Amino acid sequence: MKQADVEIVIITGMSGAGKTVAVQSFEDLGFYCVDNLPPALLPKFIELIEGGVDKVTKVALVMDLRGQSFFDELFKAIDELNETPVNRLKVQILFLDSKDAKLVQRYKETRRTHPLAKGGLPLDGIQRERQLLEDMKGRAQQIIDTTDLKPVQLRTKIMQRFASSDRQAFTVHFVSFGFKYGIPIDADLVFDVRFLPNPHYIEDLKPKTGLQSEVSSYVLKWKETNQLIEKLIDLFEFSLPHYKREGKSQVVIGIGCTGGQHRSVTLAEYLATHFSKSYDAHASHRDIDKRKAIQS
Repeated sequence: MKQADVEIVIITGMSGAGKTVAVQSFEDLGFYCVDNLPPALLPKFIELIEGGVDKVTKVALVMDLRGQSFFDELFKAIDELNETPVNRLKVQILFLDSKDAKLVQRYKETRRTHPLAKGGLPLDGIQRERQLLEDMKGRAQQIIDTTDLKPVQLRTKIMQRFASSDRQAFTVHFVSFGFKYGIPIDADLVFDVRFLPNPHYIEDLKPKTGLQSEVSSYVLKWKETNQLIEKLIDLFEFSLPHYKREGKSQVVIGIGCTGGQHRSVTLAEYLATHFSKSYDAHASHRDIDKRKAIQS
Protein backbone atom coordinates (compact mmCIF):
# COMPACT_ATOMS: atom_id res chain seq x y z
CA MET A 1 0.00 0.00 0.00
CA LYS A 2 1.30 3.47 -0.88
CA GLN A 3 2.35 5.50 2.16
CA ALA A 4 0.78 8.88 2.99
CA ASP A 5 2.47 11.93 1.46
CA VAL A 6 2.27 13.79 4.78
CA GLU A 7 2.14 12.29 8.27
CA ILE A 8 0.52 14.60 10.83
CA VAL A 9 0.60 13.95 14.57
CA ILE A 10 -1.48 16.22 16.79
CA ILE A 11 -0.05 16.23 20.33
CA THR A 12 -2.55 17.08 23.02
CA GLY A 13 -3.64 15.96 26.47
CA MET A 14 -3.50 16.97 30.10
CA SER A 15 -1.34 19.90 31.16
CA GLY A 16 1.72 18.51 32.92
CA ALA A 17 1.48 15.11 31.20
CA GLY A 18 4.64 15.58 29.11
CA LYS A 19 3.83 17.51 25.92
CA THR A 20 7.16 19.36 26.05
CA VAL A 21 9.10 16.09 26.17
CA ALA A 22 6.88 14.74 23.40
CA VAL A 23 7.46 17.59 20.96
CA GLN A 24 11.23 17.46 21.58
CA SER A 25 11.14 13.74 20.80
CA PHE A 26 9.30 14.36 17.54
CA GLU A 27 11.89 16.99 16.59
CA ASP A 28 14.60 14.37 17.06
CA LEU A 29 12.63 12.02 14.81
CA GLY A 30 12.78 14.61 12.03
CA PHE A 31 9.24 15.97 12.36
CA TYR A 32 8.51 19.62 11.57
CA CYS A 33 7.06 20.81 14.89
CA VAL A 34 4.74 23.72 15.68
CA ASP A 35 3.57 24.63 19.19
CA ASN A 36 0.01 25.89 19.76
CA LEU A 37 -1.17 26.23 16.16
CA PRO A 38 -4.79 27.52 16.07
CA PRO A 39 -6.94 24.67 14.71
CA ALA A 40 -8.64 26.94 12.18
CA LEU A 41 -5.24 27.41 10.51
CA LEU A 42 -4.52 23.68 10.20
CA PRO A 43 -5.84 23.18 6.64
CA LYS A 44 -4.02 26.31 5.44
CA PHE A 45 -0.82 25.19 7.19
CA ILE A 46 -0.93 21.80 5.44
CA GLU A 47 -1.54 23.56 2.13
CA LEU A 48 1.55 25.73 2.69
CA ILE A 49 3.91 22.89 3.59
CA GLU A 50 2.70 20.80 0.65
CA GLY A 51 3.44 23.68 -1.71
CA GLY A 52 6.80 24.55 -0.18
CA VAL A 53 10.14 24.20 -1.94
CA ASP A 54 11.48 21.85 0.74
CA LYS A 55 9.00 18.98 0.94
CA VAL A 56 7.83 18.38 4.52
CA THR A 57 6.49 14.87 5.02
CA LYS A 58 6.26 14.61 8.82
CA VAL A 59 4.55 17.20 11.03
CA ALA A 60 3.86 17.30 14.78
CA LEU A 61 1.50 19.95 16.15
CA VAL A 62 0.95 20.74 19.84
CA MET A 63 -2.63 21.78 20.58
CA ASP A 64 -3.75 22.14 24.16
CA LEU A 65 -5.97 24.20 26.43
CA ARG A 66 -4.18 27.40 25.60
CA GLY A 67 -6.60 27.20 22.70
CA GLN A 68 -9.51 25.65 24.57
CA SER A 69 -12.15 27.61 22.64
CA PHE A 70 -10.87 26.15 19.38
CA PHE A 71 -11.40 22.42 19.97
CA ASP A 72 -14.62 22.33 17.96
CA GLU A 73 -12.67 23.91 15.11
CA LEU A 74 -9.96 21.27 15.55
CA PHE A 75 -12.42 18.39 15.09
CA LYS A 76 -13.80 20.12 12.00
CA ALA A 77 -10.30 20.66 10.61
CA ILE A 78 -9.33 17.01 11.22
CA ASP A 79 -12.50 15.83 9.50
CA GLU A 80 -11.67 18.02 6.50
CA LEU A 81 -8.13 16.64 6.32
CA ASN A 82 -9.41 13.08 6.51
CA GLU A 83 -11.58 13.76 3.47
CA THR A 84 -8.52 14.42 1.28
CA PRO A 85 -7.58 11.84 -1.43
CA VAL A 86 -6.81 8.36 -0.08
CA ASN A 87 -3.31 7.92 1.35
CA ARG A 88 -2.29 11.57 0.82
CA LEU A 89 -2.54 12.47 4.50
CA LYS A 90 -2.27 10.40 7.65
CA VAL A 91 -3.61 12.25 10.70
CA GLN A 92 -3.18 10.88 14.21
CA ILE A 93 -3.98 12.33 17.62
CA LEU A 94 -1.53 11.53 20.42
CA PHE A 95 -3.15 12.09 23.79
CA LEU A 96 -0.91 12.29 26.86
CA ASP A 97 -2.64 11.48 30.12
CA SER A 98 -1.70 11.05 33.77
CA LYS A 99 -3.50 10.40 37.03
CA ASP A 100 -4.73 13.44 38.95
CA ALA A 101 -2.50 12.83 41.98
CA LYS A 102 0.60 12.72 39.79
CA LEU A 103 -0.37 15.89 37.97
CA VAL A 104 -0.90 17.69 41.27
CA GLN A 105 2.54 16.51 42.41
CA ARG A 106 4.15 17.79 39.22
CA TYR A 107 2.53 21.20 39.58
CA LYS A 108 3.72 21.46 43.16
CA GLU A 109 7.26 20.48 42.18
CA THR A 110 7.43 23.06 39.39
CA ARG A 111 5.48 25.72 41.35
CA ARG A 112 3.47 26.46 38.22
CA THR A 113 -0.20 27.41 38.15
CA HIS A 114 -2.61 25.21 36.26
CA PRO A 115 -4.07 27.19 33.31
CA LEU A 116 -7.64 26.43 34.41
CA ALA A 117 -7.18 26.80 38.17
CA LYS A 118 -7.95 30.56 38.08
CA GLY A 119 -6.35 31.16 41.44
CA GLY A 120 -7.85 28.01 42.96
CA LEU A 121 -6.38 24.62 43.75
CA PRO A 122 -4.46 22.74 41.04
CA LEU A 123 -6.83 19.78 41.38
CA ASP A 124 -9.80 21.99 40.47
CA GLY A 125 -8.09 23.00 37.22
CA ILE A 126 -7.04 19.42 36.45
CA GLN A 127 -10.57 18.07 36.88
CA ARG A 128 -12.06 20.83 34.72
CA GLU A 129 -9.43 20.18 32.04
CA ARG A 130 -10.12 16.44 32.07
CA GLN A 131 -13.79 17.13 31.47
CA LEU A 132 -13.07 19.50 28.58
CA LEU A 133 -10.69 16.99 26.95
CA GLU A 134 -13.01 14.01 27.21
CA ASP A 135 -14.06 14.11 23.54
CA MET A 136 -10.49 14.69 22.40
CA LYS A 137 -9.27 11.62 24.27
CA GLY A 138 -12.10 9.61 22.75
CA ARG A 139 -10.93 10.50 19.24
CA ALA A 140 -7.23 9.84 19.90
CA GLN A 141 -5.55 7.00 18.01
CA GLN A 142 -2.61 6.94 20.43
CA ILE A 143 -2.88 7.36 24.22
CA ILE A 144 0.13 7.31 26.53
CA ASP A 145 -0.31 7.35 30.31
CA THR A 146 2.76 9.11 31.74
CA THR A 147 1.87 8.61 35.42
CA ASP A 148 4.77 6.25 36.10
CA LEU A 149 7.05 7.35 33.27
CA LYS A 150 10.26 9.33 33.57
CA PRO A 151 10.94 11.76 30.68
CA VAL A 152 13.43 9.35 29.10
CA GLN A 153 10.84 6.55 29.23
CA LEU A 154 8.20 8.72 27.56
CA ARG A 155 10.74 9.63 24.91
CA THR A 156 11.48 5.94 24.30
CA LYS A 157 7.78 5.12 23.90
CA ILE A 158 7.36 7.89 21.33
CA MET A 159 10.46 6.76 19.46
CA GLN A 160 9.15 3.20 19.36
CA ARG A 161 5.69 4.19 18.14
CA PHE A 162 6.50 6.92 15.64
CA ALA A 163 10.00 6.27 14.28
CA SER A 164 9.75 5.13 10.67
CA SER A 165 12.80 3.00 11.44
CA ASP A 166 15.20 2.51 14.33
CA ARG A 167 17.97 3.85 12.15
CA GLN A 168 16.32 7.28 11.91
CA ALA A 169 15.72 7.46 15.63
CA PHE A 170 19.40 7.16 16.59
CA THR A 171 22.42 8.65 14.85
CA VAL A 172 26.10 7.90 15.34
CA HIS A 173 28.38 10.71 14.18
CA PHE A 174 32.14 10.14 13.87
CA VAL A 175 34.04 13.45 13.79
CA SER A 176 37.73 13.60 12.88
CA PHE A 177 39.71 16.54 14.30
CA GLY A 178 43.20 17.79 15.05
CA PHE A 179 44.25 18.20 18.67
CA LYS A 180 46.26 21.28 17.68
CA TYR A 181 42.92 23.00 16.93
CA GLY A 182 41.14 21.86 20.09
CA ILE A 183 38.72 19.10 21.03
CA PRO A 184 35.15 19.27 19.54
CA ILE A 185 32.94 20.75 22.25
CA ASP A 186 29.95 18.64 21.21
CA ALA A 187 31.73 15.26 21.36
CA ASP A 188 30.33 12.65 23.75
CA LEU A 189 33.44 10.46 23.44
CA VAL A 190 36.97 11.40 22.33
CA PHE A 191 39.75 9.05 21.21
CA ASP A 192 43.39 9.98 20.63
CA VAL A 193 45.05 8.18 17.68
CA ARG A 194 48.29 10.17 17.64
CA PHE A 195 50.26 7.04 18.58
CA LEU A 196 49.65 5.52 15.12
CA PRO A 197 52.28 5.85 12.35
CA ASN A 198 51.91 9.31 10.80
CA PRO A 199 51.59 9.79 6.99
CA HIS A 200 52.59 13.41 7.53
CA TYR A 201 56.23 12.33 7.40
CA ILE A 202 55.85 10.58 4.03
CA GLU A 203 56.57 13.21 1.38
CA ASP A 204 54.04 11.91 -1.17
CA LEU A 205 51.30 11.52 1.48
CA LYS A 206 51.83 14.74 3.40
CA PRO A 207 49.61 16.97 1.17
CA LYS A 208 46.88 14.33 0.88
CA THR A 209 44.11 13.33 3.31
CA GLY A 210 42.59 10.21 4.79
CA LEU A 211 39.85 10.39 2.16
CA GLN A 212 42.39 9.32 -0.45
CA SER A 213 43.20 5.64 -0.83
CA GLU A 214 46.98 6.11 -0.64
CA VAL A 215 46.71 7.64 2.83
CA SER A 216 44.02 5.30 4.17
CA SER A 217 45.94 2.25 2.93
CA TYR A 218 49.05 3.48 4.70
CA VAL A 219 47.22 4.08 8.00
CA LEU A 220 45.35 0.78 7.86
CA LYS A 221 48.32 -1.43 7.02
CA TRP A 222 49.79 -1.27 10.52
CA LYS A 223 49.15 -3.93 13.16
CA GLU A 224 48.48 -1.35 15.88
CA THR A 225 45.87 0.39 13.70
CA ASN A 226 43.93 -2.83 13.21
CA GLN A 227 44.19 -3.69 16.89
CA LEU A 228 42.81 -0.27 17.77
CA ILE A 229 39.95 -0.60 15.29
CA GLU A 230 39.06 -4.01 16.67
CA LYS A 231 38.94 -2.66 20.24
CA LEU A 232 36.94 0.43 19.25
CA ILE A 233 34.39 -1.66 17.38
CA ASP A 234 34.05 -3.93 20.38
CA LEU A 235 33.55 -0.92 22.68
CA PHE A 236 30.98 0.75 20.43
CA GLU A 237 29.05 -2.46 19.80
CA PHE A 238 28.70 -2.73 23.56
CA SER A 239 28.01 0.93 24.41
CA LEU A 240 25.87 2.27 21.55
CA PRO A 241 22.79 0.13 22.35
CA HIS A 242 22.98 1.42 25.93
CA TYR A 243 23.13 5.05 24.78
CA LYS A 244 20.12 4.38 22.58
CA ARG A 245 18.22 2.70 25.41
CA GLU A 246 18.83 5.74 27.64
CA GLY A 247 17.02 7.93 25.11
CA LYS A 248 19.90 9.70 23.34
CA SER A 249 19.03 10.66 19.77
CA GLN A 250 22.68 10.79 18.70
CA VAL A 251 26.19 10.03 19.89
CA VAL A 252 29.09 12.16 18.66
CA ILE A 253 32.43 10.34 18.69
CA GLY A 254 35.58 12.39 18.20
CA ILE A 255 38.64 10.76 16.62
CA GLY A 256 41.69 13.00 16.95
CA CYS A 257 45.21 13.06 15.56
CA THR A 258 47.67 15.93 15.45
CA GLY A 259 46.31 17.92 12.51
CA GLY A 260 43.03 16.16 11.69
CA GLN A 261 44.07 15.36 8.13
CA HIS A 262 45.34 11.78 7.89
CA ARG A 263 44.94 9.24 10.70
CA SER A 264 41.77 10.56 12.33
CA VAL A 265 40.05 10.97 8.95
CA THR A 266 40.91 7.40 7.96
CA LEU A 267 39.56 5.91 11.18
CA ALA A 268 36.42 8.06 11.24
CA GLU A 269 35.58 6.96 7.69
CA TYR A 270 36.31 3.31 8.47
CA LEU A 271 34.17 3.29 11.64
CA ALA A 272 31.27 5.16 10.02
CA THR A 273 31.21 2.67 7.15
CA HIS A 274 31.30 -0.27 9.58
CA PHE A 275 28.49 1.00 11.82
CA SER A 276 26.30 2.21 8.93
CA LYS A 277 25.22 -1.44 8.65
CA SER A 278 23.52 -1.20 12.05
CA TYR A 279 22.88 2.53 12.65
CA ASP A 280 22.37 5.82 10.88
CA ALA A 281 26.13 6.46 10.99
CA HIS A 282 28.03 9.34 9.38
CA ALA A 283 31.55 10.77 9.28
CA SER A 284 32.57 14.42 9.10
CA HIS A 285 36.01 15.98 9.15
CA ARG A 286 36.26 19.23 11.06
CA ASP A 287 39.89 20.12 10.37
CA ILE A 288 40.66 18.32 7.12
CA ASP A 289 41.29 21.58 5.23
CA LYS A 290 42.72 23.66 8.08
CA ARG A 291 46.34 23.30 7.01
CA LYS A 292 45.54 24.43 3.47
CA ALA A 293 43.69 27.46 4.79
CA ILE A 294 46.60 28.41 7.05
CA GLN A 295 49.15 28.01 4.23
CA SER A 296 47.09 30.14 1.86
